[in-house]
Amino acid sequence: MEFKTIKINSTFTSPFESSPKGDDGGDQDSSFRKPLSLWPGMYHSPVTAALWETRSNIFERLLDPPKDAPPQSELLTRTPSQSRTTILYKFSADYILREQYRDPWNEVRIGKLLEDLDALAGTISVKHCSDDDSMTRPLLLVTASVDKMVLKKTISVDGDLKMAGAVIWVGRSSIEVQLEVTQLSSDSTDTSETVVLSANFIFVARDSKTGKAAPVNRLSPETDEEVLLFKDADERNKLRKLKRGEKKGFANGENNRLDLLLAEGRIFCDMPALANRDSILLRDTCLENSLICQPQQRNIHGRIFGGFLMHRAFELAFSTAYTFAGLMPHFLEVDHVDFRRPVDVGDFLRFKSCVLYTEFEHAEQPLINVEVVAHVTRPELRSSEISNTFYFTFTVRPEAKANNNGFRIRKVVPATEEEARRILERMDADSMVSKEST
Repeated sequence: MEFKTIKINSTFTSPFESSPKGDDGGDQDSSFRKPLSLWPGMYHSPVTAALWETRSNIFERLLDPPKDAPPQSELLTRTPSQSRTTILYKFSADYILREQYRDPWNEVRIGKLLEDLDALAGTISVKHCSDDDSMTRPLLLVTASVDKMVLKKTISVDGDLKMAGAVIWVGRSSIEVQLEVTQLSSDSTDTSETVVLSANFIFVARDSKTGKAAPVNRLSPETDEEVLLFKDADERNKLRKLKRGEKKGFANGENNRLDLLLAEGRIFCDMPALANRDSILLRDTCLENSLICQPQQRNIHGRIFGGFLMHRAFELAFSTAYTFAGLMPHFLEVDHVDFRRPVDVGDFLRFKSCVLYTEFEHAEQPLINVEVVAHVTRPELRSSEISNTFYFTFTVRPEAKANNNGFRIRKVVPATEEEARRILERMDADSMVSKEST
């Protein structure tokens, strides 16, 4: 039997294919070549690829700035409309795009959407901070945190999707970007009824050479709505600073809360046969996975793409809620994400998750709060550092509950004081955010 060799070719288009050719067939200008990590669409979603095209000129300056290029010194005043960027997903007309984003329930894959949201927020930040001067070195913009991301209704892949956002607030070296995802529908022209997801990203600006904090362009809100968004974001920033300055620790009243939380956990540890069967120890809800970070997952700065980290954390959180509830979970919101330190190519990254606590205020929609912590582990140095913390909220799909009359969600209890403190700190943070929104 004769065996044939099957040739494998890349399904992505090389940027060199459209390069201008000289008489000898070679490139006329080698500077036209894009770095491998910047090939549009090669490793990330089509949306990330499109966003790459939007900011490619600034990216190329960052990768290969003029020798001894000075930092951006002139601060400009920009309006929110100048940074506003919109992405349209034509699911109704593009079958391949629809299949790339489809999950098993004919809805949009949230993890993939998280990548796009991070990429869009980054593009908006770059737009705002650029000084339009090719002779200066551009700023390095880093995702510091995601303050809140709320899914208002399920997102179907059968209707077109629009993602839009703008800078709504700036400090000296920090920026807040607000994004909205809208499901376009022929049944309604009321935009407020079709907003399906909203998110707020915080970025910090660094000098691309020294790594120190760098000032950013000013923001001048124009409309009443923009002024209100600026004021609200300014209040959130003041609150963040206040929380950072607070001393860690608990007063007497808080110690009583700790003791109450730990009381049931002690029964599980000391008298497990008598423990409440409607409760479960926090440590028994844990899941974990790990990976070696690959070059294909890096961003324009050579570090691991923040959207990729959120994607992986979301999938682990979803699995954690699934195994905890025993029924298919339904994502509600990203409560908070912290980017504490960068993750590099080659890093050994470990994601550890647990159900931190549950809420039963609304019996028809119990809430499952999941914590995911990412650790950069270096076995040769015997060190492990936290790079990211993620907090997600899930409930259970209504159709899943309808088919399971014996459905119940357990109460999560801590076995150690450290676990109890984590629970209380997160409960208090969520409570503070809820008060702000009301």
